[in-house]
Amino acid sequence: MENKLEGIVENITFQSPDGSFTVFRLKPGGENSVVAVTGSFAAPLVGEQVSLTGEWVEHARYGRQFKAANCRRLAPTSEQGIERFLASGAIKGIGPAMAARLVKHFGGRTLEIIEHFPHRLAEVEGIGGKKAQQIRQSFAEQAELKEVMLFLEMHGVTGAYAARIFACYGSDSVSVLQADPYRLAEEVKGIGFRIADQIAMALSFERGHPSRLAAGVQFALQQTGMAGHCCVPEQVLTEETARLLSLEKSEIAVIVSEQIRLGKLYTEDFHGITLVYPRYLYRAERLVAERLLLLKDKAKPLNGIDSLALVNQWEASAGVNLAEAQREALAAALAHGVLVLTGGPGTGKTTTVKGILALLEQQGGKIVLGAPTGRAAKRLAETTGREAMTVHRLLEAGGGAEEEPMFARDERNPLDADVVIIDETSMMDMLLMSCFLQAVPDGCRVVLVGDVDQLPAVGPGAVLKDIIRSGAIPVTRLTEVFRQAGESMIVLNAHRINRARLPECGSRDFQFREVADSEAVASAIVDLCQNELSQEGFDIWRDVQVLSPMHRQACGVENLNRLLQAALNPPAEGKEYIQSVSLILREGDKVMQTRNNYTKRVFNGDIGYILAIADGKVLVRYPEDDVMYDKGEHDELTLAYAMSVHKSQGSEYPVVVMPLTPGHHIMLQRNLLYTAVTRAKERVILLGSPAALNTAVTSDRTRRRYSLLAERLQGEALC
Repeated sequence: MENKLEGIVENITFQSPDGSFTVFRLKPGGENSVVAVTGSFAAPLVGEQVSLTGEWVEHARYGRQFKAANCRRLAPTSEQGIERFLASGAIKGIGPAMAARLVKHFGGRTLEIIEHFPHRLAEVEGIGGKKAQQIRQSFAEQAELKEVMLFLEMHGVTGAYAARIFACYGSDSVSVLQADPYRLAEEVKGIGFRIADQIAMALSFERGHPSRLAAGVQFALQQTGMAGHCCVPEQVLTEETARLLSLEKSEIAVIVSEQIRLGKLYTEDFHGITLVYPRYLYRAERLVAERLLLLKDKAKPLNGIDSLALVNQWEASAGVNLAEAQREALAAALAHGVLVLTGGPGTGKTTTVKGILALLEQQGGKIVLGAPTGRAAKRLAETTGREAMTVHRLLEAGGGAEEEPMFARDERNPLDADVVIIDETSMMDMLLMSCFLQAVPDGCRVVLVGDVDQLPAVGPGAVLKDIIRSGAIPVTRLTEVFRQAGESMIVLNAHRINRARLPECGSRDFQFREVADSEAVASAIVDLCQNELSQEGFDIWRDVQVLSPMHRQACGVENLNRLLQAALNPPAEGKEYIQSVSLILREGDKVMQTRNNYTKRVFNGDIGYILAIADGKVLVRYPEDDVMYDKGEHDELTLAYAMSVHKSQGSEYPVVVMPLTPGHHIMLQRNLLYTAVTRAKERVILLGSPAALNTAVTSDRTRRRYSLLAERLQGEALC
């Protein structure tokens, strides 16, 4: 049964960053008590009078609540409501004390005075002509914002997007919405094609409207980067856009051809196929190829050196016996401007990097070490005994968007280095690699180190693989496994998996536990972390990492995080938390940054721990710094008790725990399992079905990502 409730908003308990969910406390008319209200709409203003329709529900933890389906905002009528509204900070220039003075002076006519007779505000102590105008303007903006919100809600679209739209277009918001809502997809942060399309459909735009088709093409093209591609064949782009828009391919083909003709799409013709790029990836791919070829041939010469003698000398002084490939790598680092060093675990990459460091340092060069993530940089520093930074910190990240990051270091202000060594290069996507190479000064040597058999970067491109495939850049591949006495089975099994052979799982350090179904696997993982491993002395928070092939399902990242949080960091008296639509963040939680934030200098995949939550703010401790998240920024965080295998790249953990269930069969493939296993230093525990393990080992169906980096490096004619 639908109920109605009307009252004054006392305070806002929670609002999601995108405005799609809110929790607030309402004081019903004529009552002294307050009511908790939840709703899937933007938060009202404190002090506003609202009329709600919905139902009463009993929440297991929070008790009786009113679950509102609709919220209609009414102008506050009582003096108390007007004062609370003004004191909420909604109107610039008015705080609690000023709100009290205004209402005391004008009573129930206060809002009328502000809107129609702002000159009278000067009657109140502390308000001059300039401040009166500021208050009037701010109040007018609130009215215009409400107009946008009302316009959206009248057309069946949540008003949650009103603030973002108004911030971009101001008083022109409604006219922009009426003329071309697809502009929002390009111009309003946080509103992509799907939301713009929803608004357009609500405004009765035709499905075949030219603006919709053009925006749909751009949206489909954006998905190429998210899928790991730098470009896509014109025919594939046409088919994908037609599928997204539920239209005929012939209609889309005309739009794609027109946008190519107008120069709105970037293209390359390759062997009779037209490949279409997003602008930023077209530029990035060309720059990577150009800089690599230039740096390869333009390194500052090391005159009068005998590479072989230097290698022999270092080998003797370091007390190591190098394999032939390692000796070749040391000599190649002296001979070439760019070198790629690749190899699996246990093949001596660390020793080789130390040798390269020592030899190049002897030549008097300034050497800089970096890696794509903070965890990888920390590991590089530990293994070399030298300072290492993330690539973002090397480049002095200072702002910008994901597609257009801003770095202080670039071709005009290059890195102060004669040699740059980057570890875990397989994690670097095309955009980051282009920004890095742009900042490398001419004449500087570059050594790219990584395991090409691991998963490619989450972002667009398979940069390391394409560089190696091109044959245009010197590459040393380390293949000999150095078996140490008493060595863990992890390294040997990683190489078995890479050769499509099942791992040997009988040892303590590499286990496969057969568990019947997904729910039982999830329960066993929680028990492992909560009891077995902690009792063995492992620090569950820092030594153990649960990895999953997928985000969904019982053994997916999301569900495992909920279960592990409940077991390892349950609610407690005095422990602060913030609740969003999909998860709860508590003090003490292990969390991950989910996107690059160049302003805060914290990046996608960084792991931290919540130190404190207060006044809607969250303080997170990362290895390099403490970062404060304000209201509206919490969506950049997610729980990290469990994470995807992709997100674990560049890290090492004493213990890796991983489910392998039939439900994950779409994602089960060799390089994913190989990557997961190589994250562990002391122990691997796999749980699930033998069939799923067999699928993961035997499946090598990884698709080649669309990119022309290798062809550009080979100098193939592109026209």
